Formats: sequence, C-alpha cells, structure tokens
Amino acid sequence: MAATFTYSILQTDFVLSEDGLTNVINNLHWRCDAAESSGGKDYAAGAYGTQGLAAPDPSSFTAYDSVSEANCIAWLKAAMGADAVTALEAGLQANIDLQITPTTGEGVPW
Repeated sequence: MAATFTYSILQTDFVLSEDGLTNVINNLHWRCDAAESSGGKDYAAGAYGTQGLAAPDPSSFTAYDSVSEANCIAWLKAAMGADAVTALEAGLQANIDLQITPTTGEGVPW
C-alpha cells in the first residue's frame, strides 16, 4: 500500500507593495504529512519547510484576498519542482516503510 500525502500551508509571507501590486506572496511555510494504514495500525511521517516564490506575472496575479490554500499548494509544488516533490514524498514513504518493517531494534537482552 502507499501513503497518502497531505500538504498544508501554515503561513504566507508577503511584500506589501511590488510593481504596482499589493500583498504579493513571496514565501510559503508548508507542511507535508504522509499517512498509511497497514496490518491494522496507522503510520505517519511529516516534513516542513519554507519555499520562496518568484515575482508573479502581473497579468495573472491573484489578489491576496482571493488566494486559497489550493493556490498556494500549487505554487509550492511548481516552485519546488517535480523532482523535489517526488523526492520529498519518496523520503516520507521510506520513513513509513521502515516503521512498518523495521530493519533495526534497540533494547537490552535481559
């Protein structure tokens, strides 16, 4: 089975005025949570970070009050690039796989 990945935007940073535009989002604080059920148990892994955004094209600028979390997630993934998104999700999946099927242990033998 494969994990389900859920992205969320925790905060946006924005410039109050840039090239005649107001409240221009230039940085996203994000989180990605992975979850999977296996053998009647639930497993989870997560990552968080920040991602800078390029200056927007004025012809397709979305006003701050009209920006949705879905917009920000799409911008995040585009700014990260497909390879980085794939690597992030693969790393979280690997974390969950190790939880499901550990390769090491700890403790004392007595």
